Amino acid sequence: MIDGVVGVIIWTEDLERLLGFYRDTLGLRPYSVQPGFASFKWGDMRLGVGTHSHVVGKTKEPFRVMVNLGVSDIHAAYDLLIAKGVEFTRPPEQEQWGGWVSTFSDPDGNTLQLMQLAA
Repeated sequence: MIDGVVGVIIWTEDLERLLGFYRDTLGLRPYSVQPGFASFKWGDMRLGVGTHSHVVGKTKEPFRVMVNLGVSDIHAAYDLLIAKGVEFTRPPEQEQWGGWVSTFSDPDGNTLQLMQLAA
């Protein structure tokens, strides 16, 4: 029935601030930018950021949904983002399943994680 996840959208009231963070701070290259919406694409997977009339202010439940951003070298990515002013709530730590995870938030308070899969 369901073949997989093809996308995630993060809604905001301030697209320019959020787009700037994902594009300029995280270094993601936009696939499409339209009035009120931008998306990033990896293969068939898309991450969107956009404005929504029912979204006001920062998230009130930052741990409800976490977006995991894949990296091949979590320590290098962590150091680069620290240098860009990103504040992490969890430095890179190895999980019992062998991969590495590090946690931070976007400007709206949405929880993001760097994830390096086990070799």
